[in-house]
Amino acid sequence: MTASTRRTVLSLYMRVFRIARNWQAQIGVVGDIETEKKYILHEASTLFRQNQQLTDPETIKRCVEECEARIEMGLHYRNPYPRAMHLPPLGLATQKGRKLRAQQRLRKQAKPVYLQSHDDS
Repeated sequence: MTASTRRTVLSLYMRVFRIARNWQAQIGVVGDIETEKKYILHEASTLFRQNQQLTDPETIKRCVEECEARIEMGLHYRNPYPRAMHLPPLGLATQKGRKLRAQQRLRKQAKPVYLQSHDDS
């Protein structure tokens, strides 16, 4: 990891913690604010630790883009949780063989940048 990449990643990490410290929920209920703050801190620490050993510059760049997208969406919508993913037509049909592989490919292509670190479930 180059020095500039390391600096970028650390600044994102600190930005997420600053956002969590100053977070105000959309509704403003005290219990919701604390729950959302804990979620932001837990999600950030989990994903940054999970990606700590990455060395490929392209992979690191994708992770940084995902982090920036999630920050911007969270601030815009005042909701720290990832938004739902919209599936393409026929993306959920359970079939076998070639059609199943085609559906899996469609689902993978439809996955937005802010959900790349979440596994398929």
